Amino acid sequence: MRTGFIGVVLILTMWLSSASAGTMLVVGDSISAAFGLDTRQGWVNLLQKRINEQGYDAEVVNASISGDTSSGGAARLPALLKEHQPQWVILELGGNDGLRGQAPSQLQQNLAGMIDQSQKAGAKVLLLGMRLPPNYGQRYTTAFAQVFSDLAQQKQVPFVPFFLEGVGGVPQLMQADGLHPALAAQSKLLENVWPVLQPLLNKPK
Repeated sequence: MRTGFIGVVLILTMWLSSASAGTMLVVGDSISAAFGLDTRQGWVNLLQKRINEQGYDAEVVNASISGDTSSGGAARLPALLKEHQPQWVILELGGNDGLRGQAPSQLQQNLAGMIDQSQKAGAKVLLLGMRLPPNYGQRYTTAFAQVFSDLAQQKQVPFVPFFLEGVGGVPQLMQADGLHPALAAQSKLLENVWPVLQPLLNKPK
């Protein structure tokens, strides 16, 4: 009887431990979906390993889709929030909007809506900024980059000014297409995010 009781206690303890873990939802495009790589090698998976190693209580759900735009992410977000009820939401979208020459005002509207919805659902939001190559024209690239800093200020959310800092434009860190980070860049992407994300996490276990 005692052995059975101990077993029940252990199961209950494990259940309570897993139930207490907050969910971190990453909504992104090919960069976070680890395009061209094994997903286990991507920066999002490295993030989960970092969280585990440092004793934080969070489970990362990667809802990133290659080719996704801010419009696509905005359309998917309500169902994702309902399903996962995240404590944190990392938004990594906009690159494909820029590559397609879509209006920065539309990008800003989409991301603003996603931030509002996430916060209304009780999640802390981290915004990952993106920049475009200079060949898209100074006026457009400036307006595009401004979207992220403006939103961070308006919505009072932490953000990484340029997610690909130290990676974009570095041949050995990019895949042959020049658009997607290579395996060697994944740890750098994590390091770009971690200093801004860490203060948002619960204290280590």
